[in-house]
Amino acid sequence: MRIIRPSFSFMYLPDGEFILAHLEQAARTCYKSEDKAGPDTARQLLARIVRLGHESVLEHASVTVRIVCDRGVTHELVRHRLCSFSQESTRYANYGHSRFGNEITVIRPFFWKEDEERYALWQTAMQACEDAYLRLVEAGASAQEARSVLPNSLKTEIVTTTNIRQWRHIFRLRCDKAAHPQMRQIMLPLLSAFRTRIPLLFDDLAERFAQDAAELGDRGAVLQ
Repeated sequence: MRIIRPSFSFMYLPDGEFILAHLEQAARTCYKSEDKAGPDTARQLLARIVRLGHESVLEHASVTVRIVCDRGVTHELVRHRLCSFSQESTRYANYGHSRFGNEITVIRPFFWKEDEERYALWQTAMQACEDAYLRLVEAGASAQEARSVLPNSLKTEIVTTTNIRQWRHIFRLRCDKAAHPQMRQIMLPLLSAFRTRIPLLFDDLAERFAQDAAELGDRGAVLQ
């Protein structure tokens, strides 16, 4: 059994300046003010759009992210609308085969220290799940049959594509203190990565959750 931490990577993210120019063209169509576009007008216009909350314009640019996390997190993530999802399938991925190392991979719960009883209980449960799964496969069960014993902590990969407006909505909900800890473990670092690449469109949210990100520290998901 492998135990790993969550991670994420950008699969599709156009250059930040290109996104701003693209969104400016869309926005100026409303006012037929394309002739007023200049070297720095995109930043001025879009900063005002974000400040005023006129975010429909932001739907014209999309970003694709691959997230490696546990299945408990993806059960929540896929509830978001206006997203496209492609997820690793336990119906077809047979972890009893050599290409998976004949083992399952699980996501470490960051809220327990490895030397405490709760972590030891979790690890014992994960090992029991793996043992049962592999025994079912050896007994002739198909992957979709054997998966019934797999845990929420099972590692999965989910590719998520959605527009800038929806990403902002996801961050508002999933970075909040009321969100699940393991969801925040991913979304706070992901928000920071978005801010680094397209600061104008994510500065306000990153500043709102700056203290939360600082409290999470190096326990957050890793950018691959």
